[in-house]
Amino acid sequence: QVHLVESGGGGVQPGGPLRLSCAVSGSVVRIGDMRWYRQGAREERELVASITPQSVTTYGVFVKGRFTISRDKAKNTVDLQMNGLKPEDTAVYYCNADLFVPPWDDYWGQGTQVTVSS
Repeated sequence: QVHLVESGGGGVQPGGPLRLSCAVSGSVVRIGDMRWYRQGAREERELVASITPQSVTTYGVFVKGRFTISRDKAKNTVDLQMNGLKPEDTAVYYCNADLFVPPWDDYWGQGTQVTVSS
């Protein structure tokens, strides 16, 4: 059975850094795009960043150069390095990936809480 397992969430002061990691657990044939989403309280889930198998990246407008998404093809992981965190970045962060087990399907992690507060 295939899962996405997230780690690295927690509390941080405004302006501080935090690094999230997501690992593909289980056997897959191919991994497509990998993404991080977030959902704040009383808000809709929004795309934070995505990365293709060719490592082409895209970011939400609100990121403004503060976050970096990266992937390790050997380890089947995707990371999100977050710097300059703001209280409005407080949310549950979800890892998402297109995986060919087979078949191709959309997988989600369980979510990890990020709280930015002084």
